[in-house]
Amino acid sequence: MTTPPLNLLVDSTSATPLHAVAADKLEAWLGAQTPRTRAWIAGVGFKADAGAYVVVAGDDGAIAQVVLGLGRGDDPWVTGGLAKALPKGTYKLASVTGGAADFPTWAALAWALGGYGFARYKSESAPVRAALTWPEGCDRAYVMQAVSGATLSRDLVNTPAADMLPDALEQAARDVAAAHGAGFSVITGDELLTRNYPMIHAVGRASSVAPRLIDFTWGQGPKVTLVGKGVCFDTGGLDLKPASAMALMKKDMGGAATVLGLAQMIMAAKLPLRLRVLVPAVENAVAGNAFRPGDVLKTRKGITVEIGNTDAEGRLVLADALTDAVAETPALLIDLATLTGACRTALGPDMPGFFTDDESIATDFMTAAKAAHDPVWRLPLHAPYRKMIDSKVADINNAGDSPFAGAITAGLFLKEFVTANVPWLHIDTYAWNPGDRPGRPAGGEALAQRALFGLLRARFAR
Repeated sequence: MTTPPLNLLVDSTSATPLHAVAADKLEAWLGAQTPRTRAWIAGVGFKADAGAYVVVAGDDGAIAQVVLGLGRGDDPWVTGGLAKALPKGTYKLASVTGGAADFPTWAALAWALGGYGFARYKSESAPVRAALTWPEGCDRAYVMQAVSGATLSRDLVNTPAADMLPDALEQAARDVAAAHGAGFSVITGDELLTRNYPMIHAVGRASSVAPRLIDFTWGQGPKVTLVGKGVCFDTGGLDLKPASAMALMKKDMGGAATVLGLAQMIMAAKLPLRLRVLVPAVENAVAGNAFRPGDVLKTRKGITVEIGNTDAEGRLVLADALTDAVAETPALLIDLATLTGACRTALGPDMPGFFTDDESIATDFMTAAKAAHDPVWRLPLHAPYRKMIDSKVADINNAGDSPFAGAITAGLFLKEFVTANVPWLHIDTYAWNPGDRPGRPAGGEALAQRALFGLLRARFAR
């Protein structure tokens, strides 16, 4: 689907040197350079601000070197724009003055992630990007895992729904599972009713492409289960979204996309755990057989749900999948979902909110997120708000009437389907970059993916 960003990281002995310099080290660094280089850099007013760069020409007019600013030395994304900004060619990280100890790893990671471009529907071939030789001291395996995982997730989210309905999402999951020898199964259409997944069936039955539950397992060790919301397009159902809100609804399977990329990372790294991935894949469409506001639906768990809003469908399909997941008592259960606009209002597009009652999981996840430069923020499962989703005619309402605390009440809804003996982490993600930034081009994004990988590696790969 894309020009693979890992092609931007190469082994080469012939490359233009790139020198990375922190702002407070620039004067000392310049003191060791030739008068020509000092004059050139002074002439362009280069101050070594984070991400700023200057191309220095040699006597023959060709590029002799590139000098990259690190600012204070704490921005991991300073190389994130260079693959698209620098002239075509290959560059080598020749020196780092004032950067963090893990800068070589982040230089490679940000370079490759910044070189991503979704070109599946372009009539012209993808533009040629500048390449970087693998930096000395780089954690090459981690970079390859992280870039491959993010690229897969970005591609899936960026693909229009016409080419990414439940059948296509199933094929993508099959490809991931097959690449690592994972066992794969799927329950499709009316078989969901026979096998007792009534909510997945109800949400997806109005689509021309049958709903399904995708399920694959891999590895041995402590059980870790990932559940990803796979709503491949969300019209809002009979509570129809306006056009402005529907425009990005191809990304409503961003939880599933992030989970599949994370699963790929886990399997490529051969983490010592038994992985299970569950993706309820549906299209929330409008037709004569669509579920309605006011309907009362039964769940796999047996709880009855009054439909307060057909546009709160993600939590419905997750409910059946979570009920299935807890039946085998995993050591850790994680779900990811593009679940609520309320979370985006609270935290913005860059920072997924997460919910858990397990303090050690919360602490470890925040630590992993900081180390991975993949920010997340904890929100509370505030029990008194549970009454906001009470129902007069059923056990619970999927939306309730209150305009307040939408992300929290969604989390509390899901909590009804997770047993107390299972450690659980719920992540409400946006899965999208609204604008271009170094290393993070506009479009689909695997938010919290590196943070989760770091959490799992710390917990299970000791």
